[in-house]
Amino acid sequence: MRPQRRLIQVLLCALLSAAGLASQPASAETEVDLELVLAVDISRSMDYGEAVTQRRGYIEAFLHAEVLDAIQSGLLGQIAVTYVEWSGPGLQTVIVPWMIIDGPASGERFGQILGAAPVSRWQATSISDALLFSASLFDESEFTAVRQVIDISGDGPNNMGLPVLLARQMVLERDIVINGLPIMINEEDPFRGLSQERLDVYYEDCVIGGLGAFIVAVDDSANFAEAIRRKMVLEIASAPIVPPILTPRAGVDAIPVQNNGTRIDCLVGERVRGFFGP
Repeated sequence: MRPQRRLIQVLLCALLSAAGLASQPASAETEVDLELVLAVDISRSMDYGEAVTQRRGYIEAFLHAEVLDAIQSGLLGQIAVTYVEWSGPGLQTVIVPWMIIDGPASGERFGQILGAAPVSRWQATSISDALLFSASLFDESEFTAVRQVIDISGDGPNNMGLPVLLARQMVLERDIVINGLPIMINEEDPFRGLSQERLDVYYEDCVIGGLGAFIVAVDDSANFAEAIRRKMVLEIASAPIVPPILTPRAGVDAIPVQNNGTRIDCLVGERVRGFFGP
């Protein structure tokens, strides 16, 4: 909850209490098997067609039997989901507010809300801001779950805002798991500063984290929907003790590990934009 809103609520409660009009305690939070933030990159490095295809993949996922079966196989048979679109610092929008998905009807409702929203594209890529914004949404949720997960997609490295490793650490300290959907479709872009064929390594080493964290890479626009569906099934059905599932790629093990324990420069995007030295 934002500090301003919290302060207003505290002052209001104090006034009501003084007048003997304090409201009854809020009802208990609804229990779900999983609280899931879908944080979707809409920066301009994603062309319009990719943005539309990506959104359609999420709409179709919650209508697919495999995803619905994974949801209903949980102890409670329901999850809470919110859908966020993001790009640069301060540019995050909740498109689908927190809602329960427990079957075909609620899955269809999710798709209707998402499908009715206009497709936007904004400047810059701040994975760090997206992670911190997504983590804050759990504070505003009316649900409670054993697992809280941020599912973040992107087609390039962090290039604005806090360094991604710092933001990731702040999120992981809250026991929130970060999973990734690196989009490796377009050719190398000079503003990314990172070959698309190594974006999965960047996500593995610099973005995802937490117990059982994994990525599913998209390297063909024709496989977008399948990749999203596969990823949703894995994170919905997986228990916290599942070991990491990383997409195998030829030659990845041969990349030398740096001093900070990564195989890739986690500031590569910032260096290209000139925020850090070479």
